[in-house]
Amino acid sequence: MTEVIVVIGPGQIGQAIARRVGVGKHVQLADLREDNAVAAAEVLSNAGYDVSVATVDVSSREAVHALVEKATGLGAVTGLIHTAGVSPSQAPPATILKVDLYGTALVLEEFGDVIASGGAGVVIASQSGHRLPPLTVEQNKALATTPVEELLGLDFLRPEQVTDSLLAYQLAKRGNSLRVMAEAVRWGKRRARINTISPGIIITPLAKDELTGPRGEGYRRMIEASVAGRAGTPDEVGNVAALLMGPDGGFITGSDILMDGGVTATYWYGDPAPAQK
Repeated sequence: MTEVIVVIGPGQIGQAIARRVGVGKHVQLADLREDNAVAAAEVLSNAGYDVSVATVDVSSREAVHALVEKATGLGAVTGLIHTAGVSPSQAPPATILKVDLYGTALVLEEFGDVIASGGAGVVIASQSGHRLPPLTVEQNKALATTPVEELLGLDFLRPEQVTDSLLAYQLAKRGNSLRVMAEAVRWGKRRARINTISPGIIITPLAKDELTGPRGEGYRRMIEASVAGRAGTPDEVGNVAALLMGPDGGFITGSDILMDGGVTATYWYGDPAPAQK
């Protein structure tokens, strides 16, 4: 049977991961905008990959379920690469929570019902989730286990509580890693694995939006003050994802890999630590 790798959000990072794990498999590229998926499909097809395209709105259960049905119609879903999301400069708090938090939880639930034995998935979270101060034990559990359709109704996620786009993004990305930890237990019952990667500033069109947006100066300071002293590349994220989705990462599930060039280390423990100013 054909093995299918589903890429939701086939931008630079999604394509970099697909190149490493999609050889000999069918790669289904799904995006909110069909032209984005078609453009990515052309690049991968010209490089020898077997691809198809689909549209999906991750904030719609009907749309995500339809994508699942399309994917399973192609073969056994052995891989999920979820990179779709919006950044603080691209959307208001409510949209960020709907897409980045609810949408990710929805994708994990729907694909967790069909992922094949031996399959694996990665969700792209963000270093931003590591800059959020600790939540309570109860809040952590709520983000990890609250039924998907009740998730946005949590008291600490209500509009009057989350009025800033950056805070919404941080909560969503912290929620992604917690959700994956809980989902790893469910996916494990199907003998499949799921992990998150929390990249720092990776040069992609989305990152360029941030670097040229209202928070651009802060992003540039983060890069300059980081241990690595530079931004990352999609290929570096692809390398980590290939480990997590491949046989060498067979003992890793429910984990979050922070790869940010030391930005978070500098934030919390630099001299002087910006977080302490």
